[in-house]
Amino acid sequence: QVHLVESGGGLVQAGGSLRLSCAVSGLTFSTYTMAWFRQVPGKEREFVGDIKWISGVAEYGDSVKGRFLISRDNAKKTVYLQMNSLKPEDTAVYYCAATRSFGMRVFDTSNYAYWGQGTQVTVSS
Repeated sequence: QVHLVESGGGLVQAGGSLRLSCAVSGLTFSTYTMAWFRQVPGKEREFVGDIKWISGVAEYGDSVKGRFLISRDNAKKTVYLQMNSLKPEDTAVYYCAATRSFGMRVFDTSNYAYWGQGTQVTVSS
């Protein structure tokens, strides 16, 4: 079975930083593109960023460019989301996801076969 487990969420003040982790098991991690999404109750799931398995190049949603950084450790089968300069509007449940596809629309949730359970991030004013 494939499992993705997020951790590192919590409560932080605006302007602060937080690092999320997603540990993966049950698949050949190095051959999967990993991504982060976030969701607020009543809203659609929003693309945060991804990191490709072939090139290792990361891509980010417009709302987090310049503030967030995605990295991966293939030996540990873990993907990270470093979040800096956090804003109240970053408050959401953050999910990690995995896809074997290449060249697809990374912002489309339907391209991801596996998802974690999510971790809550709350940014106070």
